[in-house]
Amino acid sequence: MRISKSIFRSPARIVITGFASLISIGTILLMFPIAAVDERIGFVNAVFTATSAVCVTGLTVVDTGSAFSSFGQAVILILIQSGGLGIMTLSTLFLMLAGRRPGLTGQMLVQDTFTHSRDRRISDVLRDVILFTGVIEGIGVVILFFCFLPENGIQRSLYLAVFHSVSAFCNAGFSVFSDSFVSYRGKWVLNWVVCFLIVSGGIGFLVLFELKRKFSFHQGALSRLSLHSKLVLTTTAALVLAGMLLILGMEWKNTLEPLSVPGRFMGAFFQSVTARTAGFNTVPIGNMTSETLFFLMLLMFIGASPGSCGGGVKTTSFATVVMLGVSRFRGQIRPQLFRRSISEASIGKAVSIIMLSASVICIGVMLLLMTELGDMGHRESRGKFLELLFEVVSAFGTVGLSTGITPGLSATGKVILSVVMFVGRLGPLVVGVALSRDIVSRFYYAEENIMVG
Repeated sequence: MRISKSIFRSPARIVITGFASLISIGTILLMFPIAAVDERIGFVNAVFTATSAVCVTGLTVVDTGSAFSSFGQAVILILIQSGGLGIMTLSTLFLMLAGRRPGLTGQMLVQDTFTHSRDRRISDVLRDVILFTGVIEGIGVVILFFCFLPENGIQRSLYLAVFHSVSAFCNAGFSVFSDSFVSYRGKWVLNWVVCFLIVSGGIGFLVLFELKRKFSFHQGALSRLSLHSKLVLTTTAALVLAGMLLILGMEWKNTLEPLSVPGRFMGAFFQSVTARTAGFNTVPIGNMTSETLFFLMLLMFIGASPGSCGGGVKTTSFATVVMLGVSRFRGQIRPQLFRRSISEASIGKAVSIIMLSASVICIGVMLLLMTELGDMGHRESRGKFLELLFEVVSAFGTVGLSTGITPGLSATGKVILSVVMFVGRLGPLVVGVALSRDIVSRFYYAEENIMVG
């Protein structure tokens, strides 16, 4: 009784319990013989796959299309949709459909997840979340259906369209194709639609709310958006453009070389969009140059935007820290942009998230180095460090890109990566709050300056 009170008193603990419960259910379902094609995938692989699906990551230890049956793939799809929208969102929706009023904690969780203010009613927030999800995924299904139709039957094309539309919008990166979208990199319509779904699911529902309510084609429409939405849209656009140009330059004579000139631009754009959170690929990631892999790790670390289906430290945290450095260089106390100043609370939270995230990645890499390389010398393990680091960053950012070493990890290594995915989806700050004691300090010691830098 005391444990249940402790859990339900903390919104962060409710979220963790909800995600952990969904992963447990998914693990049990994926271990059923009916979920696999030939033989059961085993407990560790089931845990890893369920965690990857619920945390909308996309890392896989077995091929989704060939190892899992239709039942298994349906379970994965449901886990992706549930994990993408969030446990509390779905549970609150079901309560409202049943005619019951959700509790105050549930309302706060949904509002804090999808909007930074509590001015809107919970019913309005949920209505817009479900509306946007249904409409955008529906558009994706219709267009992708016709993209798959020439090479597949009607039933198969519809299934592929639904699976990949949900996976793309939820930024999950799961695909029933063994090579992701490498075989479809010549289909520009499919590439553009997948990118549209990824960006729509990655900018956050709050931005979608504001674009629906305030944005029009009249002059000055952008100025009516909140600072949050402006920061998300400009940062997202800058990262996509910069990522495309850098990937284009670094991979021009490597993985992009077999493509035509327009195809190279499309391939670089697609990889720039998907690298921050989705995990699809149209070029072989394992064949990329080391500098490209390192740059992709930076994009994966930044991730999507708050209130979205993606992970990472979020675009606003990254932009806030960058603007903090720029403002200090200019002699300003606080970051200023779009004629607004970012609050001290937001700055402190952004710095904390980035520091905690970097710590989680460092711990994850250290543990994987110990479990996967053991006492192996540097000369023997040359190149493995980059691959393991790439894998951990991809797991933390809930991206799902891989150089191909995931299936070969030890059982312990898979468990470590599962924990990193779990922390990355929830956010290290949420996990830290959930584990902390509910005690607020009532006094502060006197301040004293120290030398920094």
